[in-house]
Amino acid sequence: MADGLPAAADQLADLRARVRALSTVVVAFSGGVDSSLVAAVAVEELGPRAVAVTAVSPALASGELEGARRVARELSITHEEIDTAELERPGYRRNDRDRCYHCKSELYSRLDVLAARREDAVVVSGANADDLGDWRPGLRAAAEHGVRHPLLEAGIGKDAVRSIARRLGLPSAEKPASPCLASRLPYGTEVSTPVLALVDRAETALKALGHRVLRVRHYGTLARVELDGDELARLDHDGRERVRAAVLDAGYQDVVIDDHPFRSGSLNLTLTPVRHP
Repeated sequence: MADGLPAAADQLADLRARVRALSTVVVAFSGGVDSSLVAAVAVEELGPRAVAVTAVSPALASGELEGARRVARELSITHEEIDTAELERPGYRRNDRDRCYHCKSELYSRLDVLAARREDAVVVSGANADDLGDWRPGLRAAAEHGVRHPLLEAGIGKDAVRSIARRLGLPSAEKPASPCLASRLPYGTEVSTPVLALVDRAETALKALGHRVLRVRHYGTLARVELDGDELARLDHDGRERVRAAVLDAGYQDVVIDDHPFRSGSLNLTLTPVRHP
């Protein structure tokens, strides 16, 4: 069968069993394909004992909250929104290599409060098996808060996540990843609301031009634009000028279009992967 369906069926059955065993869950829900798959299985297996929660802060890219709302409606899962204050944490603002630890510590502290209001509720995330091969200090924060990762525990990586999501007809099956806006800042560059807003304006402007998979890497007054390989290959002189103009209008003083295609987590390439406890 196409698209790895036999393997996907076994993995989906395993995932369902793992979620069903948790009884009541609070899903850390971004609306991306990983958390959407967890949420979809949770509501199918647990019904009203599953709730999806989306964190809102200046680090959330424009359009992502509405996207999460739309996916939650299609999944028919109860959806709540909470404000998080990671920018009030010095470790997050400092933007050392463990920035994500401070971000996730803030998130899971807030989700713990919600879970405590529901009998036997467990906080679950969309972390998948491939996250073990990248720098993920957020997994350390998750371990400290007792967060479960059904996809990771079932050995389901990103390709399998998308395969299963397609099989289930999830609206986010092909959605590009959109991590925290602070991921566009090199480690050591302080995170602030104005800087996050600048990055967000630039990326929003590029999406308005029709670019779908992209990052605007922030280097002070310079923006380095990374585009998906296919989009980069099609980018002619006029297209490059439109990209430059859009990013300059957003507030940057100089723009470089990277000649290498976008690669998720490129700022992590020199870091050692974290291992899940």
